[in-house]
Amino acid sequence: MTGNSFLVLVVLVILIAGAVWYLRGRSRNGVNLPAAMGTNPTIPAAVSQGSLPVMKTPKAMGWQPGHKPTVAKGLAVTAFASKLIHPRWIYVLPNGDVLVAESASLPQQVKGVVDWFRNRVMRRVGALEINANRITLLRDTNGDGVPEVREIFLEGLSQPFGMALVGDTFFVGNTDGVVAFPYVEGETRVTAPGRKLLDLKPGGHWTRSLLASPDGTKLFIGVGSQSNIAENGMAEEEGRAAIHELDLVTGKSRIFASGLRNAVGMAFEPTTGVLHTVVNERDGIGDETPPDYLTSVKDGGFYGWPYCYWGQTVDDRVPQDPAMVAKAITPDYALGGHTASLGLCWVPAGTLPGIPEGMAIGQHGSWNRSILSGYKVILVPFVDGRPTGNPVELLSGFLAPDEKTSYGRPVGVTLGADGSLLVADDVGDVVWRLTGA
Repeated sequence: MTGNSFLVLVVLVILIAGAVWYLRGRSRNGVNLPAAMGTNPTIPAAVSQGSLPVMKTPKAMGWQPGHKPTVAKGLAVTAFASKLIHPRWIYVLPNGDVLVAESASLPQQVKGVVDWFRNRVMRRVGALEINANRITLLRDTNGDGVPEVREIFLEGLSQPFGMALVGDTFFVGNTDGVVAFPYVEGETRVTAPGRKLLDLKPGGHWTRSLLASPDGTKLFIGVGSQSNIAENGMAEEEGRAAIHELDLVTGKSRIFASGLRNAVGMAFEPTTGVLHTVVNERDGIGDETPPDYLTSVKDGGFYGWPYCYWGQTVDDRVPQDPAMVAKAITPDYALGGHTASLGLCWVPAGTLPGIPEGMAIGQHGSWNRSILSGYKVILVPFVDGRPTGNPVELLSGFLAPDEKTSYGRPVGVTLGADGSLLVADDVGDVVWRLTGA
């Protein structure tokens, strides 16, 4: 058999196996089974999918002229900025300038057929793109919802993601650490060299979200796991699957909370002052098992990964530690399986017409379940400082009805200076602006 024939055979085997798992997933979970969501979800029993989990990968297409997402009644959406390069995260400076981190995943090192196939899948869904490694500044000088100024604010970065300004220091979460730059209000470009404050392990879940404490003395950093369920050993996961706290006065850091497989967006609930995050859970045991989640974060809290999920439900694929399982905290609110909930920001009551106060969440969307989930922006209502009731769908239409193509994939969400909700769309290469109609 020639080398090319062998490669074709391998690909056919993978495709057939994927089809089998796809059909099993539909049969097991049921076509009409609703996503496990809310404070008390019903989560189907785990069914291992083996080394080739269910994959359903819509091809990333982008938006055609005149085409845009669907909005909730009473709201309107426009393109705030377009023709960006894989915009992932948004930060708004005190003067109203909008900063957009443009970065993308890197291909995994190919050690076998599964790695090769995974890279193909990631390219198909638009996750592996040109890596701009920069932050772009957008300035709307006349308040018409369209930026007249567009400049490269910072470049030459290493997969930048999270951003935070404290006083006259601007912080960037690169995949390999946190870097500080001097900032002068109103400047459109930072040319001074950065100063690295904290080293972090790159790779795996590579995003490094940042959130400053309300008093400006601490910086919280989201660091995802290297792998799915620590299959490469716990030594590889040291310092990962956690939220770090960096003391900006002393320069010392510590693990604030752990067992969070991939905690990305973070936000404070204003009435309680409690830190919240959204977490992407593990793969390979079902369409809805376990759900991604929104949760408050306790100092010193452990949330289960990799030993267990949704409280103390043991993942029997993982070598167990009963003491760690016993102290695992059940999250607050289930968001459904594999929604890839990444973006998070607090939306006060009255910000958007007819929309209650709560947490807006950018759901990047699944690629690893039989019926796709996510591909929308939702708001989880809060009452008395806690998530309550069903989510409100703010922005949808990122996914074609037949689930074969995606026009966009929402990631970061934040409020603009004018009260609009800004949404980074890394497949559409757009920042959307959501307002009242």
